[in-house]
Amino acid sequence: MAVAVVTDSSAYLPDGFASRHAVHVVPLHVLIDECSGLDGVDIGPAEVAAALSGRRRVTTSRPNPEEFAQIYRRLLDDGMDGIVSVHLSRELSGTWESARLAALEVGADRVKVVDSRTAMMGLGFSVLRAATAAASGAGCADVEEAAVAAAARTTTFFMVETLEYLRRGGRIGSAAAFLGTALAVKPVLYVKDGHIVPLEKVRTTNRALARLVDLAEQAAIDTGADEVELAVHHLAAHERAVELATRLDERISPSSGCVVSELGGAIGAHTGPGMLGVVVCPANG
Repeated sequence: MAVAVVTDSSAYLPDGFASRHAVHVVPLHVLIDECSGLDGVDIGPAEVAAALSGRRRVTTSRPNPEEFAQIYRRLLDDGMDGIVSVHLSRELSGTWESARLAALEVGADRVKVVDSRTAMMGLGFSVLRAATAAASGAGCADVEEAAVAAAARTTTFFMVETLEYLRRGGRIGSAAAFLGTALAVKPVLYVKDGHIVPLEKVRTTNRALARLVDLAEQAAIDTGADEVELAVHHLAAHERAVELATRLDERISPSSGCVVSELGGAIGAHTGPGMLGVVVCPANG
């Protein structure tokens, strides 16, 4: 059975991963002032970081259902027997809802839409696990299950320089309790059940980086897996991201390596420049 895997640009798969694993990516929309473009296509991380640093207005919007329907129809017309479409948590974006409406239009019996309940490479690892299952000849139900299982076992931690961008985008949730703290305090947050949840406050960026390493190491132990996969995300903080990846490689063993991926507008608009994040996923499930 030929099954295609679709996701959205908020997965932030490292360069080349989507094409290598035959994953089809539908980009979210990014608006900088009055200029609109597609995340990762027309507007990249550098433009997003520069706009945010320059205090320009950066907002995002989900793809509309027809954008999903077009790619679903094309894949089915090309001979695919089914499609598994895996997306950013519905608690953080309307992207899943657009995909669901498109699936109903095209045929819900042939298109399965998954709410990953996570974001970034938490979503990305789920998508890659689904793509691996599809490449092995698994049917729609098994590909869907591979995506759901991987997402459920993935842990995502991140720190931001300020909560202001999350507040503006309405993604702050219970992390609002951290607002109004001293400028030197760096909030550390994580993704739980599809929501962004506050974890703790750290005094400096260097301490926040060290804390991310500690949290990732414990998360890797808690998985009980023989090996884990790791990812580091950042926005306009490449040197710190490389340092974080190096520390993770040194502390977490065995791991299958650590990939580094910069955020674009879909997530970066809500975290702001300086964001650092780490994602841990068991390599065996």
